[in-house]
Amino acid sequence: MEMELGVFFFNFVILVFAALSAREVEAAVRYYEWSVDYAFVSLDCVEKLAMAINGQIPGPRVDAVEGDTVVVKLTNNLPTEGVVIHWHGIRQFGTPYYDGAASASQCPINSGETFTYTFVVDQAGTYFYHGHFGMQRSAGLYGSIIVSLPANKVEPFHYDEEISLLLSDWWHKSMYEQELGLHSIPPRYVGEPQSLLIEGRGKYNCSLDECSSFHYNCTVDECSTSPDCIPCWPSNPECDPHVIPVHPGKTYRLRLANVASLSALNFILEGHTMTVVMADGHYIEPFEVSNLDIYSGQSYCVLFNANRNPSRNYWAAINVRGRDPTTPTGLAIVQYLPNSANLLPPSPAPVSPAWNDFAASTAQARKYVPRPGLHTEHRYGKVVPKRAAGRTLILLLTQNKIDGYIKWAVNNVSFVPPATPLLAAFKFNLKKISSPPDTPPNFDVSALPAATANINASYGSGAYVFKLGETVDVIIQNGHNLNPDDSDLHPWHLHGHHFWVLGYGNGKFDSRRHSKSFNLINPPLRNTVPVFPFGWSAIRFVADNPGVWPFHCHIEEHFAMGMGVMFAEGVHQLPKLPPPTLGCGLTKPTHL
Repeated sequence: MEMELGVFFFNFVILVFAALSAREVEAAVRYYEWSVDYAFVSLDCVEKLAMAINGQIPGPRVDAVEGDTVVVKLTNNLPTEGVVIHWHGIRQFGTPYYDGAASASQCPINSGETFTYTFVVDQAGTYFYHGHFGMQRSAGLYGSIIVSLPANKVEPFHYDEEISLLLSDWWHKSMYEQELGLHSIPPRYVGEPQSLLIEGRGKYNCSLDECSSFHYNCTVDECSTSPDCIPCWPSNPECDPHVIPVHPGKTYRLRLANVASLSALNFILEGHTMTVVMADGHYIEPFEVSNLDIYSGQSYCVLFNANRNPSRNYWAAINVRGRDPTTPTGLAIVQYLPNSANLLPPSPAPVSPAWNDFAASTAQARKYVPRPGLHTEHRYGKVVPKRAAGRTLILLLTQNKIDGYIKWAVNNVSFVPPATPLLAAFKFNLKKISSPPDTPPNFDVSALPAATANINASYGSGAYVFKLGETVDVIIQNGHNLNPDDSDLHPWHLHGHHFWVLGYGNGKFDSRRHSKSFNLINPPLRNTVPVFPFGWSAIRFVADNPGVWPFHCHIEEHFAMGMGVMFAEGVHQLPKLPPPTLGCGLTKPTHL
């Protein structure tokens, strides 16, 4: 009997050790070394100064398995400015200091310094990373993060191969010119992007005499020879269309992410129907589309079958949504093997729905519901909390003037990034941090504020503070620009969380009436939600991740001009901060 128990115990130990060993093998460490530097690039045939990681735009792809630890050793070789990298969609549970948001979670990495990000990717899905200091995303500082399921889990859909595409917009003016123009009196707005890029490639029409119309007085021919002209070379292979090779008859999983600085995009696969199966890393009830709206900050997985005429190639295309487009269609080539990649599709560029058909956009946004049994396997429960027991915020978005400068504001406060990262300020009690108003001033349900109500605003660098575990509702209410007849589309992204989208509506939010229409049965989990012109979007999240998390419009120009807030939660349970995240702003309390 004792021998049998001994054998049983020995076998039990072996099984436990084997299980732990298998888990350790599965949860690997993915190590990357990156260098950020300036580069001259011609992504759309026009040469400009940009930012690249290891000489690449997009930057190197991060590949990991759910549960892995990602380690990125980042060296800043930019000679005159700091840099940070935000891991968009990665919740950073327990590592808020590696979220990569300047002024919130860390100090910018100074020129010549090396900083190591270390974090766990706890949920399979399609994500991306990008610069989060100033307007560095518009300079090309972005790349893909692909998190796969471990071997013991199976996707709830079948596919033969997978493809990933980053979608973005591109200007010929540098980010420095763009940023200076936004902060000038009068403003010198950069305008709409010159090109749309698919996997970092586009094609600007050089025959438009780029060099004379953009900067310098010279002819197109002189563009290739004169040092005073901007080169525009249509034959440069750097701006050849991106090629998507497919085998006839196979089913493909297409991972899509919009990293654009400004543009909401509509994606089309010419002649092919797409089935949407994931949104922002969460499984959804599959539904078919012929075109897909993707707002800046969002990511999707779609399935398509390569079942068209295999003797020709087809277009993959993106068009601008939500803004009157002046930017040509961004194009890539779906290459049916064994066709040549140079075999251009015979058809014109695909056309998306009308840019201002917001009814169609809202209808598509409402189609996202979680797939039963696959809602989430992580920190959130499988059902949304039925009641917001804590706080309800109403955030009114308006365009304002402050001392003659045009700004964006939330509840009449235009956010200014503080010199001291708020995470450190809370952790070490370095300064008194103000709390912005929970509701906008003079907010009533009868009408949107008059034009004169949003002419003046104030600057602020405060944060909303929540109790750990508190359930929070946020109503994002879209107001108008300085022109009361205009209202923009704003995609709002929350760091450190995925939230439930409870609903969308037109006009002014009425809590008594509209809260009854909230979807509390099967709302989708997202990390970025669109707020349509003159409308509202309602979200709910649980403040269960100690840290300081930006919540902001993902349009880079808008956040740079003040359209964002900070959410602080569990400030008395913040983890120990790594010394390299500190070192800027205040180093001792000033309010004691």
